[in-house]
Amino acid sequence: MTVMESAPAQVRRIWARTGKHPRPTGQDRYTISEVAAHTGLTAHTLRWYERIGLMPHVDRTHTGQRRFTNRDLDWLDLVGKLRLTGMPVADMVRYAELVREGRHTFAEREQLLTTHRENVRERIAELQSTLEVLDYKIDVYADARRASGRV
Repeated sequence: MTVMESAPAQVRRIWARTGKHPRPTGQDRYTISEVAAHTGLTAHTLRWYERIGLMPHVDRTHTGQRRFTNRDLDWLDLVGKLRLTGMPVADMVRYAELVREGRHTFAEREQLLTTHRENVRERIAELQSTLEVLDYKIDVYADARRASGRV
């Protein structure tokens, strides 16, 4: 599999359109501060991700400084999406472990993501119901304001 094939669809579209990987400097080696600026994560969070096993092995220079790759940034993008959906850190770490273990874990990875997708769908339904209540209350107040002549 080529780097292009392993990239997320959004990244592939940007590559196809611009011929460049959509990264801060257009290179494939980034310092922790560049990654922090690009992702919005703190350097502390990036180090923590690495320490708990959420980040794959991050390369280091001969002086020990971390050097992140485009693949690392793609991984962080996925982690960010999983966080946004409310996936527990323990599940994200388990998923990372499964990815590192290789292709024979596809079924377990699929099950983990399928279960989480159901949780996300339940949360979306709850939020939709909450939104309907908010819309109703806003309409009540808007109608009352209009009826009283205060527009």
